[in-house]
Amino acid sequence: MANLAGLYKNFIIFLLLLAAFTLPPGLCYAEDSPIQAAESSYLDDIEEETEADFKESNYDSSTAYINDIEILGSNIIKPEYILSKMSLQKGDLYDKEIMQQDLKTIYRLGYFTERMKAIPVKNPNGTISLKIILEENIPVTDFTIEGNTVVSSDEIMQYLLPLKGKPQNITAINQAMEQINECYYSKGYILSKIDSIYDDPDGTLNLSITEGKINKIMITGNEKTKEYVIERNIMTEPGTVYNENQIKQDLVRLYSTQAFKDVNRTIEVSEDDPDKFDITIELKEQRTASVSVGGGLDSATGAFGSIGISDNNFRGMNQRVSLTGMVGSGILMSDSSIKNHMNYQAELSFFEPHFLNADNSLMSKIYFRDLGSYQIPLAIERRIGIEATVAHRLKFNRHLSSTFTVGGEYIHLKEGDINSITNLYNIHNLNIADRAKQLEGGYFLRLAPGLAYDSRDSVINPRHGALASIRYEEAFGLDGFGKTNGRLTGMAKKYIPIAKKSSLTLTGRGGIKVHGSDMPEVMAYRLGGPYTIRGYKVNGVGTGTAFIMGSAELATPIPFVDRLKVNFLQNLRLTFWVDAGRVFDPTISSVLYDRPIQAITAGVGLKINMPGIGPLSVDYGFPLTNPGPNGSPNGYFTFGVGDMMY
Repeated sequence: MANLAGLYKNFIIFLLLLAAFTLPPGLCYAEDSPIQAAESSYLDDIEEETEADFKESNYDSSTAYINDIEILGSNIIKPEYILSKMSLQKGDLYDKEIMQQDLKTIYRLGYFTERMKAIPVKNPNGTISLKIILEENIPVTDFTIEGNTVVSSDEIMQYLLPLKGKPQNITAINQAMEQINECYYSKGYILSKIDSIYDDPDGTLNLSITEGKINKIMITGNEKTKEYVIERNIMTEPGTVYNENQIKQDLVRLYSTQAFKDVNRTIEVSEDDPDKFDITIELKEQRTASVSVGGGLDSATGAFGSIGISDNNFRGMNQRVSLTGMVGSGILMSDSSIKNHMNYQAELSFFEPHFLNADNSLMSKIYFRDLGSYQIPLAIERRIGIEATVAHRLKFNRHLSSTFTVGGEYIHLKEGDINSITNLYNIHNLNIADRAKQLEGGYFLRLAPGLAYDSRDSVINPRHGALASIRYEEAFGLDGFGKTNGRLTGMAKKYIPIAKKSSLTLTGRGGIKVHGSDMPEVMAYRLGGPYTIRGYKVNGVGTGTAFIMGSAELATPIPFVDRLKVNFLQNLRLTFWVDAGRVFDPTISSVLYDRPIQAITAGVGLKINMPGIGPLSVDYGFPLTNPGPNGSPNGYFTFGVGDMMY
């Protein structure tokens, strides 16, 4: 009887296996996985089949222990892996509900079709042998990728190759699709998507990708600005794949022209082709022409008045034209090194952002200055010059530009107080004949190649990025070749954001005379004043043939003032700063006035961007080192217009 029972048992198992492995082939994949839809139907079937099996065997499952578990139909996926995911294990009391949860778990592994069975078989000793019959999905054998142009097939394949050789797994395929989409998104291709994914009978997975091409680009909101001027600032072109990073750069470029107060973009599906998109650049122009009038008091300039007329979108061509003038009464407080003389300054500048082609810009200016010389003590200095700088944006780095400046300048110096200067020479036992050398000027032709780096997020109040430059200037003496000289000058600034609206700026500057033993003293480097070491008068630290300096400045909006809806106040910044510097190989002027040569100062200030003039700063600085016999230990106010690039 035992042999007959065993034979019967084996026959039943054979029939069950035959039924399981003659089922129709299983799962086919589409873009959206039908996991949840399949679950409810196949679990009901499992429950019925399992219950029917128990009824046929007339067996009480509540008292049956599992003697062994056998996984059938798993060819590539190891049975040990499947068993490790199950709750029911050998020796456990059989529980139909737990078994159903285990079948769910096995299905969710993704390697098997919904055609699975769990069949308990009664053993003579009262235990059961649990047979789990599975059907693996077709193994993944290869891949095809269609529609990709901006992301290479090799890069996409790195997300698909882990699937190869394994049964098709809905979960793993969905994860791979998400990774591919994320790859596109991380590069800025936010409109790209996997259009479909399906399998061939031989196990090949086929991906079709729609990358989101641009059908057309439209511009709205411009009234004054010429459309071709706007278009040359938009590097994105119709027919290319939409890239959010590129569009953002285009918007920043448009905003930086200062012709617009608001720049946005909208995206709509094209009516002509649902797989393409129409991009609209929405602009709001601002008033670009302005007239500014100002005045104040400055320790060097005295009582001064200024006027500026400018247009940042001249003729609607994004050209910038500016005419500025300033008249000062001369020094306000006693300064023994500067001749008290009316200060006259005027400058006409013109900027063309698109000179010959999109990679070039042209900045030109004509200037006139007549003032008590800051360089040569007790002299009156007059400068008349013309200058043009062409900047070329380098293609391998969008922040880097090469520059070349050419200009002509006439410098004239004359004596302002012969008695005082003679007395100074005598006190320091210097030969008064050297005074003529100090007053040497002349006609000069300047040629200056350079490099400039600018990654600032804003020109007015930058908080991120860096600004740097290096320039070599060769000044040819046209009325005396012996005065020819060469100088190398460099500057670097780093902007670090602090909190929401504040920033820390770290600056380093330096310069050195490369050649020219007869270089006029009027061309020497100087430290002191609003553009170098604040808290000292111009030249108050000293002049020499080389210098080095650094500064740290914290700029922050004035509490509550920046909340007022006044454009002027939006750009107002309160500053706290420290400056330090030193000059080398000091000139005769530094000796005559016993200037300290090196200095460290700290102070506070206000900074504002004035239309038609540029950045304007008023600072009060305190010397932290010896200011010298002609300096003030209590410091000075300094007034600066613009920001020195070199």
